[in-house]
Amino acid sequence: QVHFVESGGGFVQPGGSLRLSCTVSGSMYRVGVMRWYREVPGLRRELVAGITSGGGARYGDSAEGRFTVSRDDARNTIYLEMKRLTPGDTAVYVCGADVKLTSRDYDYTGYWGQGTQVTVSA
Repeated sequence: QVHFVESGGGFVQPGGSLRLSCTVSGSMYRVGVMRWYREVPGLRRELVAGITSGGGARYGDSAEGRFTVSRDDARNTIYLEMKRLTPGDTAVYVCGADVKLTSRDYDYTGYWGQGTQVTVSA
């Protein structure tokens, strides 16, 4: 079983900042790429940012220049520092991770958390 603990969401005014964190735990052999997506009812899930175990980061268009993704491999934790938030950033932010459960696994399998709500409003 792979478990996710996501935190840091909440209510913030436009222009404000939030820091999300997500810790993955369970009986795992290796954690590969970790990602943050966001979901808005009626819209497609959108990639916000992803980061490899080597620290290589990639951002979605909406995050570029405002958000910073990082990870702590020792804690299997990914962070998302969000600045200059706008009402358009309101969404459920979902953490995902590519995981190998055992050393015999050839490929990684994607797992997802439940998400944390971020609301940006005056």
